[in-house]
Amino acid sequence: MFDLIIMAMMSALGIAIKPIIVPLAHIISGPLFIPSGAVAGGFYMMWLVLGFGITGKRGTMTLIGLVQAILVMATGIVGSHGVISLVTYTAPGILADLGLLLIGHRVCCLPCAFLAGMLCNIAGSIMVNFVYFRLPLIPLVLSLSAAALSGGLGGIVAYKILQQILKFQKRGGNTSEERDPNIGGSGGGTGS
Repeated sequence: MFDLIIMAMMSALGIAIKPIIVPLAHIISGPLFIPSGAVAGGFYMMWLVLGFGITGKRGTMTLIGLVQAILVMATGIVGSHGVISLVTYTAPGILADLGLLLIGHRVCCLPCAFLAGMLCNIAGSIMVNFVYFRLPLIPLVLSLSAAALSGGLGGIVAYKILQQILKFQKRGGNTSEERDPNIGGSGGGTGS
């Protein structure tokens, strides 16, 4: 149940941040004639990577993408592509899940987090380009390059957040073990 709650939260955060980040990214991407999602995508794809890092369960990024697709279709907020959203939002999670499965990682190190974010954003950019933009070769290569860099940076941010969560979890876990009378055999607590 905890994992499902984490996936739902990551889905909602990814959708909530999109309307804020995309207009800011348009300032950079507009003059380059590339979609702003390629530049901004790393910062809303990072939630997929973070969700997988927290749960450690294979398929997490795919499920987060699927929930995001359902959210944008149901609410009609920025980024909705109608029923095609099922493909455009789920494909990044599928590709990233497959990529990490092939290398045998679970957002356990910086390089695999970078790879997961990069794969998410490249897949998202390819899908949106295929459905909407159909850019010529040079702008497409520029768009995918920006998507790879942005996605990788989003993966790094997700990994750094994950490290802080795990550090906090270790601290919280140690204090609860000290206070539990059934662990350690002392029977009483130290009292704080």
